[in-house]
Amino acid sequence: MRVHVCAVGRLRAGPERELIDDYLTRFDRTGRNLGLGPTNIIEVEDKNGGKQSTEADLLRRSIPKGSVTCALDERGKTLSSPDFANLLARWRDEGRQDLAFIIGGADGIAPDLRAEVDQTLSFGKMVWPHMLARVMLAEQLYRAASILAGAPYHRV
Repeated sequence: MRVHVCAVGRLRAGPERELIDDYLTRFDRTGRNLGLGPTNIIEVEDKNGGKQSTEADLLRRSIPKGSVTCALDERGKTLSSPDFANLLARWRDEGRQDLAFIIGGADGIAPDLRAEVDQTLSFGKMVWPHMLARVMLAEQLYRAASILAGAPYHRV
């Protein structure tokens, strides 16, 4: 199952980019034998002011056809890491070819787009900067693959 991270904004070189690249490389390496990955980052940007509705349209166009969609939003469901791993495994086992994670811009994801997705997840009740949400997603993808592989990275 290919994993796409559809996100508003361009991530420049720096510590966040390094962390994302490291975790996604680990995820792709670990997930390959599990039928997970590769990962593709798709960045969209509203050059006319960052309106939620415009960002939502750009995000919709970035999602590969037929993808299961998962928005990251503070109003979403919180999962443990093992539950997140099981969710990925379930989608994979259902034969889903593509999974698209959606990360909004500074004002979040437009309500109409949020209503269209298959799943909405939260990294907790606190609001996180969208660039850090990418780092946290990348780490949780790697952790999920490690859990599914039975590797010692995740300790319960």
